[in-house]
Amino acid sequence: QVQLVESGGGLVPAGNSLTVSCVASGFTWAYYAIGWFRQVPGKERETLSCIDNDEKTYYEDSVKGRFTISINAARDTVYLQMTNLKPEDTAVYYCGGRIKRPLMCENMDFWGKGTLVTVSA
Repeated sequence: QVQLVESGGGLVPAGNSLTVSCVASGFTWAYYAIGWFRQVPGKERETLSCIDNDEKTYYEDSVKGRFTISINAARDTVYLQMTNLKPEDTAVYYCGGRIKRPLMCENMDFWGKGTLVTVSA
């Protein structure tokens, strides 16, 4: 059974950094993409970044240069390091996984329940 569990959210002042984590269990496929998305109530879920089994990364233009995605050596945890946070980064941050080919940072097959990040002005 696939599970994606996010953690690391919280309240941070603007300008600070925060790293959120996604622990993936039951992910036995050789080819996959895991990514980070966020959603503000009343708005559509926004794609942020993805990393695949070859550690190729993708970033939306809106977060390039501020956010960095990485995966640990055991390949069971994906991190999103966020720097210079702004109040508009406040959202629930979700981890998503995709095994459908071609690997893309959209139409994910699995989702976590999210972790709330609040950036104060």
